[in-house]
Amino acid sequence: MNNSVIRTVIIDDEPRARETLNKMLRTYCKDVEIVGEGNNVKSGIEQIENLHPDVVFLDIRMPDGTGFDLLEQLNYIDFALVILTAYDEYALKAFKFSAIDYLLKPLDPEELISSVKKIKSSLNVENNQLKTLLENINNSYKPFQKLVLKTAESIYIVKIDDIIRIEAESNYCRFHIHNSPAIFISKTLKEYNKILQYSNFFRPHQSHLINLNRIVRIDKQDGIIIHMDDGSQVPVSFRKKDLLHAALSQLE
Repeated sequence: MNNSVIRTVIIDDEPRARETLNKMLRTYCKDVEIVGEGNNVKSGIEQIENLHPDVVFLDIRMPDGTGFDLLEQLNYIDFALVILTAYDEYALKAFKFSAIDYLLKPLDPEELISSVKKIKSSLNVENNQLKTLLENINNSYKPFQKLVLKTAESIYIVKIDDIIRIEAESNYCRFHIHNSPAIFISKTLKEYNKILQYSNFFRPHQSHLINLNRIVRIDKQDGIIIHMDDGSQVPVSFRKKDLLHAALSQLE
């Protein structure tokens, strides 16, 4: 993402609604650039896959399905999501898809400005990850060599270097460990991202945290796919591509 511009796609079946949002963003949010618009599920998917926006403003009810139908057809969501709707019964489902915000129509300028501030904060976190990761790798700083994982039945003492990857499943995590069965832990991936930030771990996608030392190959066709040494494959979101390349260059 350009530091000064937030590339944005609007998906709404109502031309007037798209026009209103477009004008409000141009008036109140100068650092937002509208790079594309869609008027249904099909065109919305095309806009997202072709333009790789930083942000998508997404309507719920459309002629060929819902905004949630659109999200479920994507391989992964690598953009900040803001749900737009005239109905308030979709809020819970919106946050299932990690929506940054949920705006009711007709849009209120102050709520829109607040939403864009949340978006900028979220994107800044993504950009700052590279700086933190490179500092950690360059300093070769590891505050600990083992991790304690607690389940209802057992307590596991796991070597950090043996962790291949961690996969998010709602508010839980599944640890994939070298020569061991997977361990299912009731903590979020965000928590372990903080814990392992000094140990050469990288988050290439919102649902995955990987050990950089366990990568064996990276394919660049049809999106970037990381191959880990246990034979698993992990997708890389579009916004994390440059971060990944920079992180790997520090390991050489």
